[in-house]
Amino acid sequence: MLRIVRWLLAVMSIVCVFSVVYHLYNQQYETETAIYATADESVAFQGVYVRDETPCTYSGQGAVCYQVSDGGKLGVDSVIAHIYGDESQIDLLQQISALQNELALLEKIQNPGTSESAQPANLSGLIQEHYKSLILHRERNQLTALESEKEQMLILMSTYQLITNVGMDFTPRINTINAQLTALQASQKAPMDTIYSDRSAYFVSYVDGYEDTLTKESIDDLTVEEIRAVTDDTSQSDNRVIGKLIDGYEWYIVGVIDNAKSLFETDMKVTFKFESTAETVTGVIDSIRATDNPNESIVAVRCDQLTHDLVQHRTERVEMIKGQYEGIKVNREAVRFAQVEETVKDPETGEEQTQTVEARGVYILLGEQPAFRRLDVIYEGSDYLLTSLNAGEGYVSLYDDIIVNGVSADGT
Repeated sequence: MLRIVRWLLAVMSIVCVFSVVYHLYNQQYETETAIYATADESVAFQGVYVRDETPCTYSGQGAVCYQVSDGGKLGVDSVIAHIYGDESQIDLLQQISALQNELALLEKIQNPGTSESAQPANLSGLIQEHYKSLILHRERNQLTALESEKEQMLILMSTYQLITNVGMDFTPRINTINAQLTALQASQKAPMDTIYSDRSAYFVSYVDGYEDTLTKESIDDLTVEEIRAVTDDTSQSDNRVIGKLIDGYEWYIVGVIDNAKSLFETDMKVTFKFESTAETVTGVIDSIRATDNPNESIVAVRCDQLTHDLVQHRTERVEMIKGQYEGIKVNREAVRFAQVEETVKDPETGEEQTQTVEARGVYILLGEQPAFRRLDVIYEGSDYLLTSLNAGEGYVSLYDDIIVNGVSADGT
């Protein structure tokens, strides 16, 4: 009988050892690498632009030649536009302007100071840098910056050709342009009328019919229905109107948002991204009004940046960003809780004490074994978290192998 008991104990011991070894070397873990990620805490909505605007008019006769671009700043008595008898004079002015720009460019390239101070190796490096910038501006649809980069590249490439090709000379072309300019300028006629600004303001070359209704004073009375009814129509057909003046530098973005979670509040600084431009604009929330629908609030944000792109629309899709975060991305499925020891300082005595707390974290694969690492959460998405990049020892680090499946709450 004793022999049988010993035999059974021996078998059970062998089975137990094999079981431990099997689980030790055959535990299957599903892991994800801890990678860098960014996130925006934001809301998207149809934004309506509210500005104090006054239409500018003239007789309606003749062709308008604008002297200021949309979004441009005007002072008192600044020229808004010249009025000519027909379009031919405007075409003539455009030809003169194009030739003057080309002449200035060639004279800059031909300038001895430009070529003498330039070295081929340096020019080659600068050309590559400007080419990369040009591609970036094109991808971001930054047309003004793109045009500037093109001009700089042309100067650099032409200068490179000039100093590496001794026989190259732009003088004949410069002489031709000067002759063309003399002939064209002889055909110029004085404008039949000139439109001036009567005050300091920003200028826009169109009207849309909302100038009298969408004003700063109207913001507090706007309803959800009125905001949603606003359209982006710039084709008003009054031939006596040549544009409008925008008073002051402050303007507003108004829209309907879901703020049931009180993500946004008054006096909060926010950043806007736009559908029509890569530019971003900062603003301060001026008011948030509740409506009959608990999921709909009317928000008005005060801004003070006006550019050409931002005055091309009355309404468009915008994204209002409360905060932008960067950190380590962690799958929610990987989150576990564990008892960990931490050292704290007594606020009264200053003595350090060790205490056990329940901490939120994940298990990572450290060699062949799971190890618990804490999270310092800075942002929570629907299916992931962001934890601090440099939280310190005992916390998740970049490129850790985070165990998503295969480990229980106690790390086994």
